[in-house]
Amino acid sequence: MTMHYPLDRRTFLVAGGLGFFGINLAHAAAYASQQPSTPGRKIARSTILIWLSGGASHIDTWDMKPDAPAEYRGVFKPIVTSAPGIQLCEHLPHLARQAHHLAIVRSLGDHGRGTGDHHAGYYYNLTGHAPDRSFHQLLNARTPYPSDWPSMAAVVALKRPPHPHLPSTITLPHKEGAPEYTRPGQFAARLGMDYDPVFVDGTRERPLDFTVPALSLQGDISAERLQDRRTLLGALEAAQRRSEASAAINDYAKHQRKAFTLLSSRQTRAAFDLRAEPEKVRARYGKGINAMSMLMARRLVEAGVPFVTVFWKGDKELDKLCKSGGGWDTHGNNFNCLKDRLLPELDQPFAALLEDLHQRGLLATTLVLVSSEMGRKPRIGDPRSGGVGGAGRDHWTACQSVLLAGGGIRGGQVFGTTDKRAEYPADNPVAPEHIARTVFHAMGIDDLHAIDREGRPFHLMQDGRPLTELF
Repeated sequence: MTMHYPLDRRTFLVAGGLGFFGINLAHAAAYASQQPSTPGRKIARSTILIWLSGGASHIDTWDMKPDAPAEYRGVFKPIVTSAPGIQLCEHLPHLARQAHHLAIVRSLGDHGRGTGDHHAGYYYNLTGHAPDRSFHQLLNARTPYPSDWPSMAAVVALKRPPHPHLPSTITLPHKEGAPEYTRPGQFAARLGMDYDPVFVDGTRERPLDFTVPALSLQGDISAERLQDRRTLLGALEAAQRRSEASAAINDYAKHQRKAFTLLSSRQTRAAFDLRAEPEKVRARYGKGINAMSMLMARRLVEAGVPFVTVFWKGDKELDKLCKSGGGWDTHGNNFNCLKDRLLPELDQPFAALLEDLHQRGLLATTLVLVSSEMGRKPRIGDPRSGGVGGAGRDHWTACQSVLLAGGGIRGGQVFGTTDKRAEYPADNPVAPEHIARTVFHAMGIDDLHAIDREGRPFHLMQDGRPLTELF
């Protein structure tokens, strides 16, 4: 017999979270006192990860080689910055004025552990763990596995006290994937779905409006009904009585807390309301979904969210112009796509974010990390897009750069070098595990022991070390 219930599974998720948040909101005042504290060491309260999806060209941005042969260095010129001795690309003028906040790690590479493709690059740089054999066998057909290592964001969510009324980790303006698959590395995986990020969607067409489609209401359950505690508790009790007959309800119940928060909390609505920002502030960041995502990240860390990831939202038009999938994967027309579109779209909002955090007194307690799954091949010309005449740069996982700022990082410095053509790390070579350990160090996470979803103890990361020289 088919049974029909007045509350569907998704509404149950929302209802079920009421008790948890009713308790924790009462303890909101205690949240700040729960933050890690180590005598003599500054601990970051939050991290913002800005991910340049597709693989940003290090040699055209923050590791330029003006003395390299023309077929490597390209057409861009370096400019001086606010940090003595540090040069950036001429098409990053706003960021050049904020370079005194930056630490540039130029000697990052996968040291032959990757596959040269996107999925392995995502996984390695988002988790700090080298890709296993399945990545080498399946390449970009390799989907996320429950046994994967957790993302840095999930580790922070595990190790930091839960936020009283917001999720511990939020990803916007989209989940990274493609029509046939989802990029591995962005999930909690073996830690369990309790520590998965909440994914918040934004569009290029309506950059001020963010939604949480996976947690939206269905049927006749209105937002007003959510506020009726008695209705919610009654629905919860009835749903729990039925849960023995529905394993799916039990599986999804782990997202109750997140669902209820995002649908009913005044604090959440306030944090996500970009229209509450003065128009002058929004204009400072610039227009577009990536700019507004960075502004949203500032609002969320201001509200105390421990980890916010901004995955670059691609532009379908760029897919045709750059053979890039819409993002930083510039297989063709690399220089025009960077100069006219990608660099300006990054330069203004990222510089505004650093300045805004600094002026609000938040940069000291907020680690900002700019990363990507790979760099670009220094020698110009990708056979898949016309060779040298196509003016593209192919994948290059042997070398890339990452940017760090805030969270105790000493700005105005460069860590590591590359060779004369930016092909391979030279001095102080590091791998993604070093970057992950550096993030954990900044967040005050020294104990990396954990329990997996099956209840078994394991160590979250035994390789690498934090780059304490940066602090």
